[in-house]
Amino acid sequence: MEKGFDLLEQKVRKAAELVKRLQGENKALGAELADAQSRLKQAARELDTAEKHRGPAPEDAKKFEALSREVKDLRGERDEIRARIARLVEVLDGLD
Repeated sequence: MEKGFDLLEQKVRKAAELVKRLQGENKALGAELADAQSRLKQAARELDTAEKHRGPAPEDAKKFEALSREVKDLRGERDEIRARIARLVEVLDGLD
């Protein structure tokens, strides 16, 4: 009986440690997501500005292309972070 209780106590402690670790990861991913969203908004603003001032100059075309790639990359990064957060939330929901 004592062995079973010790095993249960050990599992509860491991679960609590896992929850704490996942909460920390979730917080870090949330901050990372906020940063990525901020960078995405900035890149989108720069892209809009570049599109408004776009002319035949080759440097503008290069800047536009670079900003387009950055926006695409940031959107991919944002989607990846959302997926990671969703997986963490699923793990946390599974602890209930």
